[in-house]
Amino acid sequence: MKAVYYEEHGDTDVIQYDELPDPEVGRDECLVEMKAGGLNHLDVWTRRGMPSPGEFPHIPGSDGAGVVQEVGEDVTRFEAGDRVAVAPATSCGTCEFCRDGDRSLCENFMLIGEHTTGVHSEYSALAEDNLVPIPDDVSFVRAAAAPLVFQTAWRMLTTRAEVTQGENVLVHGASGGVGHAAVQIAANAGAEVWATASSDAKLELAAECGADHLINYDEEDFVHAIKGDTDGRGADVVVDHIGAATWQDSIKACTQGARLVTCGATTGPNPETDITQIFWKQLDIMGSTMGTPGEMDDVLSLVWDGTLTPYVRDVLPMSETDRAHEMLQDREGFGSVVVVPDDEYEAGAYEDVTGNV
Repeated sequence: MKAVYYEEHGDTDVIQYDELPDPEVGRDECLVEMKAGGLNHLDVWTRRGMPSPGEFPHIPGSDGAGVVQEVGEDVTRFEAGDRVAVAPATSCGTCEFCRDGDRSLCENFMLIGEHTTGVHSEYSALAEDNLVPIPDDVSFVRAAAAPLVFQTAWRMLTTRAEVTQGENVLVHGASGGVGHAAVQIAANAGAEVWATASSDAKLELAAECGADHLINYDEEDFVHAIKGDTDGRGADVVVDHIGAATWQDSIKACTQGARLVTCGATTGPNPETDITQIFWKQLDIMGSTMGTPGEMDDVLSLVWDGTLTPYVRDVLPMSETDRAHEMLQDREGFGSVVVVPDDEYEAGAYEDVTGNV
């Protein structure tokens, strides 16, 4: 089969698209013909070696969608011909957290494509627990763009921060995968949403996602902006997956008793922190990673019915995955990037849903 892979860590020039052996299908696995693969910023970090998958050649990609071609003898939930998307989280299944139903807290929690073989290839062998059905009216591109970022944002806002109607929510990086999902989820909960991004064009799309207030962080101080809009009060919830570049000011933007929730640190994981602001304001600082199968089902049901919308900035052939990585690391465009197998791309056998899908 043809697959995206690299044999060492490095810049985008290590990415290849060529023949690799077809995957072997285990007893509890499905062989899926991949029709589309979604990219996330973690693909950039993994390519650079953070974390290292350990074995090469490594096929990246946590998000994808396709059609089941074959099932192992222990598979009960799927059969050949089913349309499926990848649910990329894996865990040990036996620790106290897994037994209690929250596998995202498992010490052995891993992501397909980050810690193990990914799905940016013509075929993937995946455990049936890592697959979810796709309705017939949902395109493969749309399905491939949704699971990781929408589950991540859903857990951050719904489970961890427990956003409610009427609250003020500040979302950083609203043009990225998690950011644009968070804007929609907060708006759908009835919150008033402030969105930050680096250009007016990106902010216009954030407004389409439901943002009420738009902040170009290259031109305006976001703390001053949200404090000014709220008579000095600030945000009840801040969604910060940026890290060092925004952390201190995110704390300043919080009102008394606010919640600051984070799932990443794209600008660095070790920012200075004014602890006096945390205890004086009695803030809750929350970490969040992916989510549970139930949370995945909850948020994808809203994606499938059109309540929430994954935006796609571009659809590229898998042979141009290096370009897809560049778009993510250079913060080009709005939303997710999706790649499809070259044969599918050349034949036009995919739905080009660039923009609002």
